[in-house]
Amino acid sequence: MPSLKPALVLLTGALCAMAMTGTAGAVVNGSDSTERYEFMASIPETVPAAGGAKGVCGASLIHPRWVVTAAHCVDPEGTGAVPDGTIRIGSDRRTSGGTVRAIDRVVRHPGYRLGQPNQHDIALIRLDRPVREQPIRVAARPGRAGTPTRLLGFGTTVDTVDITEAVFPERLQQLDTRRGAVSECAPGYADATRLCTISRKPGAMACVGDSGGPQIQRGKHGRWELIGTTSGPGDTDSLCANGPGLYTNVPAHAEWIRATINGPSHR
Repeated sequence: MPSLKPALVLLTGALCAMAMTGTAGAVVNGSDSTERYEFMASIPETVPAAGGAKGVCGASLIHPRWVVTAAHCVDPEGTGAVPDGTIRIGSDRRTSGGTVRAIDRVVRHPGYRLGQPNQHDIALIRLDRPVREQPIRVAARPGRAGTPTRLLGFGTTVDTVDITEAVFPERLQQLDTRRGAVSECAPGYADATRLCTISRKPGAMACVGDSGGPQIQRGKHGRWELIGTTSGPGDTDSLCANGPGLYTNVPAHAEWIRATINGPSHR
């Protein structure tokens, strides 16, 4: 996740942007993915300010030619994270498989602000060509507090806010979680545009390298639906797995997403 903690806003934002962007990137104490998630995408990134450290951000395919991710994952001026120029879609491996496409265009939400917490931390990336993988449907709305959800990511499996100490898995990780009440995150963190997320397992949460990755819930007929993108921590604790996670509410930005994808300048 990007800006997970106060003093980490810029550093973790940059490091997490590549790893998970935030401070909840690869899933700490998650498990190997148990099914194929065709919509899962990974974005290789570099952070020049961190000595050229290499990382990754997550993303979700929501249209044959568009993925949604965290804005801090594509914010060179703010977090220092620079996408390497390609995106891998539909693979449960970080560096192989799936379909690889070049980044054609990046559109950050106009209300995006890097902070503690980040505001409107969401961006769309257009691929140079469509892919055959099946996009995930954006949910009409997130479930109520207590609704079962799942996080996916290639972020660090070692709880750390230092990208140089991160250990990025080759295999996609998943973690079962639930929607948290606004009060379960620190005051001022969760709101109508940011989802508080609670792990069902002690000492587990998204971390560096997971930023931009999906939070999903079961919809009609048991199909996965997208409700969130990893943004950062849900409190001021410096470690990812010690508390809640914070996710940008994707359904709350559905109108902007539709307008961007269907806009004449982006078709």
